[in-house]
This record gives sequence, structure tokens and C-alpha cells, in this order.
Amino acid sequence: MNIKQFTQAYRENWKELEQLTNKIGKSKSNVTAKSMKDFYQLYQKASQNLSYSQTNFPNEQLTGYLNELVSRAHNVLYRDQTTSMGQFRHFFTITFIGLLIEQWKAIVVAMGLFVLGMLGSFFSVIADPLHMYTILPNDIAQSVDPNQLGSSDGMVDSPTMSAAIMTNNIQVAFLAFAGGITFGLLTVYVMVYNGIIVGALAGLFWAHGKTYDFWAYIVPHGMIELTAIFIAGGAGLLMGYKLFVPGHYSRGFQLKRQSIRSIQLIIGTIPLFIIAGVIEGFITPAAISLEAKYFVAFLTIIGLILYVLIGKQLLNRRDIRKAQAS
Repeated sequence: MNIKQFTQAYRENWKELEQLTNKIGKSKSNVTAKSMKDFYQLYQKASQNLSYSQTNFPNEQLTGYLNELVSRAHNVLYRDQTTSMGQFRHFFTITFIGLLIEQWKAIVVAMGLFVLGMLGSFFSVIADPLHMYTILPNDIAQSVDPNQLGSSDGMVDSPTMSAAIMTNNIQVAFLAFAGGITFGLLTVYVMVYNGIIVGALAGLFWAHGKTYDFWAYIVPHGMIELTAIFIAGGAGLLMGYKLFVPGHYSRGFQLKRQSIRSIQLIIGTIPLFIIAGVIEGFITPAAISLEAKYFVAFLTIIGLILYVLIGKQLLNRRDIRKAQAS
């Protein structure tokens, strides 16, 4: 059975399941026993269809659609059996990691755009430090003094600084994600522009022989912060791509589907921004050695790697259970 025959054979079942999922998801009070029975049977069939599609059409959009449909139906079916803490844990250990794995290519592209902007401005400032005045915003260019780096350690208002940083970073991430609606053009600009800012600063500190010091103040929070921004940028780029190349679906459907997935990714990055903001507000300006700051950066990298690996393992276990059940 090819994908066209497969779709024609079961499309009506999927539509009915989607309608019942929306209806039951809003309220179970007006749902009849027959509707719940039909819903459960359709859910089982859709789970079997998903397993078949994953095996025979792993790279087709249909598989993604079925995966999303079965997940939504599963959440509605077992909603009352899951505590709020259980839902929270499931989202951050299963749903969020699953989305990261599905969309890793878009995230890598977002990172590539950032690095491209960073390298361009870095080599430009190295060639002539005065270029920083044409690259950086005026307020940043006028306030940066490499010789004053670390002079205010231990004297900043850490809670206020941390809150301001978290707010700013979340705004940048939201702009990168929302830029997807412009077919990804705004997202590309946000990623390249932020890379240009970091690259120009890195070039300035390089020219003053302060590279080791500069990165000691960037990487403790930067590893987590940039990871979250790359995730948001990847979500925006994927949305833009799906709008530009909608495939077999309408642009309206792709916008709705990718918006939901992108919002989930943004929600998943909020704890990362909180952690990055705490580090940037309390640890980065702390009066500790540069080596200690690099050690914090090392711990954040290890933490990110472990989080993804553990989440991937839990995701694999869930997929195995689904396959066995179907």
C-alpha cells in the first residue's frame, strides 16, 4: 500500500478522531458513552496507523501529522489520570525533547546563521577596531571598555540584573520564533544580528588582548542562553520553511501546526532562560576567579548534554511501549 492509498483508506477515521479529540478536550460533561467508545477505538486504530506510517513512510509529513494526532488524543484520553506535576514532567522529559530531536536540523541552521554573523563582525573588528562603531549600536559601542572588564565584580544589583536579563532574552527568543510568520526572514535577521553583536565584542576584546577574560564572562550563562535562542530560532525557521514550502497541505494548516509546535518549544526554553539569567545575574559578575567562571560553563554544558540524553532515553522507552501496545 502506497502513501496515497493509505491516506485514502484511513483519512475519514483520522478526521473523526480529530473532531472527537477537540470535542472531548473542551469538556467531557456533554460526551456520551458511545462517543467515548468510538473515541477509544479510533485512538487505537490511529496508533496502529502511526506505527505503520513510521515504518513505511518515516520521512513523510503524514507521519508527523499522525504522531501529533495520536499524542493529542492520548493526552485527552488520560488527562484526568495525570497530575499537574506529572504533566509538567512529561512535557519537559518527553514532549520537549521529542520536538528538539524532530527539529534539530532547523536548530543547527539557526546556530549556523548566528555563527556566520559572529565570524563576519569578529574578523571585521580585528582588521580595524574602529569598525565596532559602525557595527555595534551606539550605546553599546560607547559603553564598552575592555580595560574595565571585571572592575565592578561583586558590586552589581544581582536580582535586578538577573530579572532584566531574563526578560530581554525571552523577548529575543520570542521575536526569533514569531519571525517565522514572515517566511523566516525576520528570524534570519535576528539570528545574524545577535551573532554580529557577539562577534564584534569578541573582536574588540581580542584586539586588546582580553579574549580569555571576555569569554570567561560570556560562556557561563552563554552556553544555556544561546542554546535556548538557537531552539527558538530553529522554531521560527521551520515555521517559515513550512509556509514557503507547504507540501501537500495548505499554508493555513502548516501555520496552525507549526505555531503549536513552536509555542511548545518556546515554553520549553523558559527554564533555560531562567537558569541563564540567574547565572548571568549572580555568578558572571561575582568576584570569583576566571577559572571558576569557566568551570561553571563546563557544568552547564554537561547538564545540557545529560538532559538531552536522559530525555531521549525516556522518549525511546515510550516509543517502545507504544509499539508493543499497537
